Amino acid sequence: MEPLMHVEPPGPRALEVLHRDAAVISRSMVREYPLVLQKASGVNLWDVDGNRYLDFTAGIAVMNMGWNHPLVVFAIQEQAKYLSHGAFLDFCSEVPVRCAEELVGLLPDGLDRVYYSNSGAESVEAAMKLARHHTGRNYFISFYGGFHGRTYGALSLTAAKVVQRRSFGPFLPVIHAPYPDPYHPPGGDPATCDADVTAYLEDTIFRSEVAPDEVAAIFVEPVQGEGGYVVPPPGFLPRLRRLCDEHGILLVVDEVQSGCFRTGRFLAATHADVTPDIVCLGKAIGGGIPFGVTVASSEIMDWPPGSHASTFGGNNLACAAALAVMDLIRDGGFGDRVMTRGEYLVKRLRELAEWHTIIGDVRGLGLMVGMELVRDRSTKEPAREERETILRHAFERGLVLLPAGESVIRFCPPLIVDEEDIDVGIDILDRVMKEF
Repeated sequence: MEPLMHVEPPGPRALEVLHRDAAVISRSMVREYPLVLQKASGVNLWDVDGNRYLDFTAGIAVMNMGWNHPLVVFAIQEQAKYLSHGAFLDFCSEVPVRCAEELVGLLPDGLDRVYYSNSGAESVEAAMKLARHHTGRNYFISFYGGFHGRTYGALSLTAAKVVQRRSFGPFLPVIHAPYPDPYHPPGGDPATCDADVTAYLEDTIFRSEVAPDEVAAIFVEPVQGEGGYVVPPPGFLPRLRRLCDEHGILLVVDEVQSGCFRTGRFLAATHADVTPDIVCLGKAIGGGIPFGVTVASSEIMDWPPGSHASTFGGNNLACAAALAVMDLIRDGGFGDRVMTRGEYLVKRLRELAEWHTIIGDVRGLGLMVGMELVRDRSTKEPAREERETILRHAFERGLVLLPAGESVIRFCPPLIVDEEDIDVGIDILDRVMKEF
């Protein structure tokens, strides 16, 4: 459906709210656009001035089932009649138990023990504590370009933008390694960048910085999110799995953004036939309600009662919403539809690249797609300012997108997006880029 713009954004009502926002809300909160939302449905957003936008963000990959899916809304409403806060820290209620039972049924065998929290960052924090407790080791490894959250442990793992870390150190003992980006291969060769990265871990980090028997866990995004929607070579995760097994290191997969069928499977890691030791989930699994989940085997999740907990973890509203989400994605053929729509989106973006040389690379898995903008295709110089201009002009025409990495536009629409919606979005981008 074409966007419907009644007034040039931001309109008068939006400006009034933004003025109030500036007076009372922490300036640490990013406002990508002067967009003030009033309601949402499916793949559409409405602002307070009545403009209707086509959404290619899904609320940063949260609203995978579409905004305000009626079955998710109904589940939340029904649960609210009986019990919202279940005090799951001290008491038990059935809904969180049923949610955990359903969740482990969607995961690889062996991942059978669930810890609830309230966000992706909290799920990562729990994984860090669990890894230390289980292994008795202190160090962690993560990757440049990775984003795992902004709380202290998660921020220690994060190495995406310096503004996220400036003035907040010192951090936990985390050592960062290059991520195997085929468009910017750390060893210079796209064909070997996965092997080059694992060789760097063994030959540089384990020899010069930390002994492998001191490393509790390696944290990795199977597809980097904030770092630029980078899809690693298919051999990377299996290589990492073997490396971890060799040295008794836990492999923790951060699926906060890539999980819940964003890439066409419940876990993106399973595209590589890899089973992690610990999985971190958040965002889409809660259907729009704050929710974080850390999953491991019973053997690994061996911490004693009272060692880690959360007042609101296992909130009944969040668990009810998650159950509705899982019911929807259990529908046969859902993953195939996501893959088909993702392939169509990539095809249309590559067609766009034939006409606009500012597009250096298009990559993706399922409906987690990145378009990297460059000033020169040979040098791959990032087109940072041009990206911001394109995002702003697309917004003014009713298409909502988000940045990632240095000069990437990310495409993470609700998974219910259809080909007509994709065509509308591509046409808007085409018109915007013709202005360059």
